[in-house]
Amino acid sequence: MKKLSISFVLLAIIMLAGGCSSSKQVAYFQNIDSISLAASRGLYDARIMPKDQLTITVLTTNPEASAPFNLAVGNTIGTNGGLSTTTGSLQGYLVDNNGNINFPIIGTLHVAGKTKTECEEMIKNKVMPYLNANENPIVTVRMSSYRVTVIGEVGHPSIVPVSTEKMSIIEALASAGDLSIYGKRSNVLLIREDATGEKHAVRINLNDANLFNSPYYYLQQNDIIYVEPNSVKSKNSSIGNSTTIWFSFIGILTSVASLLVNILR
Repeated sequence: MKKLSISFVLLAIIMLAGGCSSSKQVAYFQNIDSISLAASRGLYDARIMPKDQLTITVLTTNPEASAPFNLAVGNTIGTNGGLSTTTGSLQGYLVDNNGNINFPIIGTLHVAGKTKTECEEMIKNKVMPYLNANENPIVTVRMSSYRVTVIGEVGHPSIVPVSTEKMSIIEALASAGDLSIYGKRSNVLLIREDATGEKHAVRINLNDANLFNSPYYYLQQNDIIYVEPNSVKSKNSSIGNSTTIWFSFIGILTSVASLLVNILR
């Protein structure tokens, strides 16, 4: 019994030591006081990619002049080729695999790889020849299908919508409930698809504050973030029903042994 007690004490010490060593990996940005964040300077602009859904509006002082360029759900083309407009929301433009959209009057426009501002400027230049000289159109482009996916050891795995067309990996993880205590912070997997459809995998260390200087700090549309389980979670997952039964059996034997020792004294 004395040996059994010593074994339990040693086991407890090992578990505590493991807990202390793993706790060093919990804190984010551990070296932030010793590095320069100058490389993180600059504002991020998302770039349009194939399969993005765009909402585009063209406004002028004369609504009738800009109406043909605003393809609303309620717009119909009559038998005489004229545009009949009724109340309805603007129709989205799905960017095809070649990075193009089919814009009213103008025709095919290549928008992939452009920022929102660049796309607005291009459409404005294409529209102006169809308007009166005194018309100065205002073009607005929004990416309405921007989203990222967060899975693995987080509070609530989810598809996170990005309404501002700008989201950092920290914001995405926070939106998914942050990492659980079992999440491996030093080896977060980012899967990114480029404009050709090719996937790329990048490993990110949340313990390292150099993440702020990384080109992967800001996420692109359709990025996937996977938080792997750490060694503690992996070991716990190996404890199945059979292991639980063995622990119960050992507990019963220990109780019986203690009872016999007390009786035989």
